[in-house]
Amino acid sequence: MSYFDAIILAIVEGLTEFLPISSTGHMIIASAVLGIESNSFTKTFTVAIQLGAIVSVVVLYWKRFFQTFDFYLKLLVAFIPAMIVGFLFNDQIDALLENVVVVAASLIAGGVIFLFIDNLFRQPENPNQSVSFRSAFIIGMFQVVAMIPGVSRSAATIIGGLSQRLNKKHAAEFSFLLAVPTMLAATGYKLLKYYLAGNTFGQEQIATLAVGNIVAFVVGLVAIKSFISFLTNYGFKAFGYYRIAIGTIILILYWMGIDLQLV
Repeated sequence: MSYFDAIILAIVEGLTEFLPISSTGHMIIASAVLGIESNSFTKTFTVAIQLGAIVSVVVLYWKRFFQTFDFYLKLLVAFIPAMIVGFLFNDQIDALLENVVVVAASLIAGGVIFLFIDNLFRQPENPNQSVSFRSAFIIGMFQVVAMIPGVSRSAATIIGGLSQRLNKKHAAEFSFLLAVPTMLAATGYKLLKYYLAGNTFGQEQIATLAVGNIVAFVVGLVAIKSFISFLTNYGFKAFGYYRIAIGTIILILYWMGIDLQLV
């Protein structure tokens, strides 16, 4: 993997991790366009650069991490469902990642839902916009659905927040905060598997990872700030059309016989 490849993939990661459009689907397209070889390092790279995206959340919302202990307990409650399902069904989830039809179908299905979601959640909002332990757990159950590749973690958790009468801004912010333990655990687990398989990082690979994480961090900062503003003003419909278009493109490329896979 060249530095150019690493930068492009990191830009894709930083942009799509926090937007409700599926980072997996975009990684598949980017990998196919760049012609990146699938191997143990490239597979680890696509997960490890999430660390840069995680730091962007911490930097933007650093004050939230100095709240009461309840804040951390609620994040833990929301994180537990995905942790359990991810641990029990990791191999099955990895297998789904290899199925681009599943990714495309999830993108399109989610896109159709987004076309109507602004009208679906029109009930009175929670006056104080606080997340209870019950709401945190329900949002965590929505995050489990995002383990189906193409669904989008941010999409699922934001919808989960809306179902708990949070407004779009607060639902998105809780989704970002929940991304910290979720993505940190996923990255740590992937790195552990990489080392247990007898792999190590050479100097060039470490440099590639550093470049990728720096780019993902910077792009993540921009994506988060821009997304909150766009979502509040325009809602989900534009993302719905976009998801349908990307899912259709993946299906067309697949039917044309083009090799598509998550690196």
